[in-house]
Amino acid sequence: MKKRKTEHLNLAFQSRTDMSEIDNRFIYEPMFSGHPKNNIPETVLAGKKQRVPIWVSSMTGGTDYAGHINRNLARACGEFGMGMGLGSCRVLLEEGKYLSHFDLRKYLGNEVPFFANLGISQIEKAIKNNTVDDIAAMVEKIRADGLIIHINPIQEWLQPEGDAIEVPPIETVQAFIEKSGIPVIVKEVGQGMGYESLKALLKLPLVAVEFGAFGGTNFAQIELERSTPERKRLYEPLAYIGNDAYKMLDYANSIMQSENDLKCENLIVSGGLKNYLDGYYFLQKSQFKTIYGHASAFLEYAREEYELLRDFVESQIKGLQIAYAYLKLNKEY
Repeated sequence: MKKRKTEHLNLAFQSRTDMSEIDNRFIYEPMFSGHPKNNIPETVLAGKKQRVPIWVSSMTGGTDYAGHINRNLARACGEFGMGMGLGSCRVLLEEGKYLSHFDLRKYLGNEVPFFANLGISQIEKAIKNNTVDDIAAMVEKIRADGLIIHINPIQEWLQPEGDAIEVPPIETVQAFIEKSGIPVIVKEVGQGMGYESLKALLKLPLVAVEFGAFGGTNFAQIELERSTPERKRLYEPLAYIGNDAYKMLDYANSIMQSENDLKCENLIVSGGLKNYLDGYYFLQKSQFKTIYGHASAFLEYAREEYELLRDFVESQIKGLQIAYAYLKLNKEY
């Protein structure tokens, strides 16, 4: 106790806070709960239960390093009850390569949701070439619960090897759902989506819409970094077009209030969320059934030994437990 009190005295002046640092999104109510244990509500996605409302957003696949990352992420999802979306499975679909990087069910277990991933251009080609069954076979091969379709027109436009998108993505998504019968999640890859795009998607029988909002990893910017300096200079303004998660959730809630024919009930809020407090804010603010996703936050730890990732995930869950016990949403924010 003496040591602890001495540390408190020595650290007191270093630990002062300024009013500008306060997080005004929340009202702190310390009087009505003991320290929490199992106070995070379970969520259901694609008929699978998640013990915590956290989603590992799509990241990578198709290199030796990616295999290590995906196995670590899958282990964490299995241990803590999170859902997982794979990075693009195009290499597996077209070449049958790197199966071990995507065949992760043995690490995840059968209880949590697990989704494969392809870009809208691959879906468009499959419909045109009558090869939708190949996608269904790939999903079945890795024992996934469905498919994420990522919508990325700006990324494809800026990518040196990018594919031309010939059909409006909403038409392609709708046709794929009708032809395949595969459960589908639709997401963006860093720019997010506007009101009309969200409304159109929420009227389809999707498992979920994932934001992929502006403010997180920006794949348009990634493609520009891979380009020539001149091309980067000319097209960089496009990388700063988008909708952040706050704006997108306002859109979604407004759509919920104004439309009566929505068929999609679930949101995955992702893009720029830094920690459990951001996640808790969106969970409380949303009028949909909602979980939240991280990509780069997990990637930072998944590249190393599993124990580092495990400790990070555990800290996020414990922070979320404290939020559920003591924080109320400030209606003014």
